[in-house]
Amino acid sequence: MDMLPASFGRQIRLLEEQLGKRLLVRTTRHVSLTEAGRAFAEAARDIVARADRLEADFRDARHDEVPTLRIGAIDSAAAGLMPQLLPHFREAHPEIDVELMEQKSIRLLPRVLSGRLDAAIVRPPEAADPRLTFRSLFCETAVVAVPDAHPLASRPMISVDDMAEEPLIVPDRRSRPHSHDLTMKLFLESGHAARVVQIAEEKQTIVSLVGTGIGLAIVPKWASRLAVGGVTFVPLSLPPGFVRDKLALSAVWLRDTRHPARDAFLEVLATRLDALARTA
Repeated sequence: MDMLPASFGRQIRLLEEQLGKRLLVRTTRHVSLTEAGRAFAEAARDIVARADRLEADFRDARHDEVPTLRIGAIDSAAAGLMPQLLPHFREAHPEIDVELMEQKSIRLLPRVLSGRLDAAIVRPPEAADPRLTFRSLFCETAVVAVPDAHPLASRPMISVDDMAEEPLIVPDRRSRPHSHDLTMKLFLESGHAARVVQIAEEKQTIVSLVGTGIGLAIVPKWASRLAVGGVTFVPLSLPPGFVRDKLALSAVWLRDTRHPARDAFLEVLATRLDALARTA
């Protein structure tokens, strides 16, 4: 929710004071809803769902006037895939307006479910919602971000063994589970314990921290396009048999729905997929 725990707790307490009801039972180990909390949460979900439906209804009415495609993309796709794909889409369908939202997978998927987005390019979740349709695209290439002055920066390729004793900067698992797990799984399968010295959330922040010299980071290849000084990106040598599905990309949309602009986008994406995969 982009809130610190203390701020979130304060907002809940203010809500309880406003309602005159206790909504949560808190202990040092557990938090649960009270009876009033369950009733309030159920009513709140209904209000949000109705608001989403109202927004979707008005948006659908506008589709009759101006074809609009609302598409979400994770940072990898927004920086790497979409700049290569959108010019071809606009050339093929100049009549369609495109609105692009960049967010994390965990925040894009609910927007696709509610109809606020027509489609999204995401990391596929471990447990897919049956209301959504996922189409696998390709797996991105992982590289190692290394400070320019580091001895490994001059290598043509870096293995996990080379990084065994190096300090690492890794993404926060709560918001970027795929990227986080990629690093951890690589080290585990190579027989090493990852020496994590810093957790960060955004790729720009991670690469900038690498530039300060505090550690190395395994990032998608697209991150090499970030304008950060003092950082060299070196290809990563994967262990034999390692499946790089942690950096998989998928297109997702609401199952059993018709949307001409979305379908046109998916068609252009399919025709350009091989070329996009070669640059990933």
